[in-house]
Order: sequence, then C-alpha cells, then structure tokens
Amino acid sequence: MLAVACLIAGGLWIGLHVNLLPDSASVNAPIYDELFKVLFSIGAILFLGMLGLVIYSLIRFRRRDGETGEGIALEGNLPLEILWTAIPAVVVLFVGLYSYDIYERMGGMENMNQSSHDHSSMKTEQRIWGGIGASTSQLDSQRGLNPLPVEVTAMQFAFLFHYPQGDILTGELHVPIGRPVSMKMESNDVIHAFWVPEFRLKQDVIPGQPTILNFTPNKVGKYPIICAELCGPYHGGMRSTVVVEEPDAFDSWLSKNSKQTASET
Repeated sequence: MLAVACLIAGGLWIGLHVNLLPDSASVNAPIYDELFKVLFSIGAILFLGMLGLVIYSLIRFRRRDGETGEGIALEGNLPLEILWTAIPAVVVLFVGLYSYDIYERMGGMENMNQSSHDHSSMKTEQRIWGGIGASTSQLDSQRGLNPLPVEVTAMQFAFLFHYPQGDILTGELHVPIGRPVSMKMESNDVIHAFWVPEFRLKQDVIPGQPTILNFTPNKVGKYPIICAELCGPYHGGMRSTVVVEEPDAFDSWLSKNSKQTASET
C-alpha cells in the first residue's frame, strides 16, 4: 500500500510540475492544459508502475546460479485477471467522461454552421472564461461584443488571410489582444490543418466545407502557424505567423493596410 501511495503521489507530482507544453497565449489554452495534466499524470503513474514491476521481476525472478530450464508456470489467478481488467476500464471511463466535459466546456457541442457562429462564439467564450473562474462581466470587459472576422484560405502551400474590414489580404495573421477572433476557413485544393501550438488550436481545413474557428488571444507576441495535415511535397514549409498586438497597434496596422487608406494616399 505504501508503494502504491508513493507511485500515485509521484505520478501526480510529475503531471502537475513537469511542463512539456509551449507558452499559453489564448483563453482556450488553460482548459486544454488542464486535460493534458490529468492525462500526463495518469500516463506517469502507469509508466512508473509498469517500469517498477518489470525491474522488480527482473531482480526477484532472475535465474540463479546452478538453475537450468524454465521457471515454474503460473496461471489461473482470477483475482489478478479481474484487477488488471478493472483498472484500465475505470481509467478509460474516467478519461472519456473528463475529455467530454472539456470538449463541452470548450464549446465543442455548439452548432458550428455559418448562420449561428457569432452566437456560438459568444457562448463558447463564456464557457471558456467560466471554466477558469471569470464572470460574465469580466468576459464582456475582456472580449467586447464584436468578434473580429477573418477569412482564411488554405492552399498548397500557404495560408492567406482576408479581413473584410478594410479589405486586407495578407499572408500573416494580425489580431488584437483580448478580442475574440472568428475565422471562416476554406481550402482551395486538399485537406490542410490550421495549428497554433501556443493557442492550443488545431482545426482541419477541408475543401468544399467551410469551417468556423473561434479563439481569443491573451498574450502579445508572434506565434507560428503550422499546417498539421500532410498536404503535398512542400507540406513542411507551409507555415505562417500570427501576430498578437495591443489594440492600438492593431488598429494602426489595420488602418495602414486597408485598401481605402491606400487609395486615399
């Protein structure tokens, strides 16, 4: 019992204190990170337990000097078979239910069709902020009520970003910190995937099937956009950058690059 207690404590410590994830830069990230820590803790417990059992078996049941032949054949231990069947069943059931809860809190069960994606975005953000202890008033103060619309086109081998506000077309995504972004994504050729590790977002972009992706950045900086779906011979080079800026800096960029401003100058 002491060994089991130490095993569980060690696995939980590893899951909570060993961070393998990149920096968190969106309000989505804490929810994903919460699930990762739980799965990492369970994995650490199982790994340490199996490693300890293998090492114990190698020492305890090693061949002694003078011994020949195979060891004693042991079989038919019903309680042990029930134990090693019950433990994985309980773990899988827990992980499944917990993952579904995370998926629901992230808004995964919301209707994602175009006609309702603005309302869905608001409900999704409320779920996300609610999951990390923020009230509705805090949500409104952080996100405003006007998501930034961006149209994303994926093609071999680049991402193009179109801002209806200002009619801007660019290969680099610019977004203001603290404001929700609602992206309508389409592919011109094959299946691609829009992945920003720091945002904990990865969404397939499928030909003929527009996809809506909502997120809210919360940390200023530049973060890589990676295509995470094999899309051709130059798939590894299909990358871009998302630039998270202060609202004033974003407004300045938007004004500087808008076609109306360009025509006036």
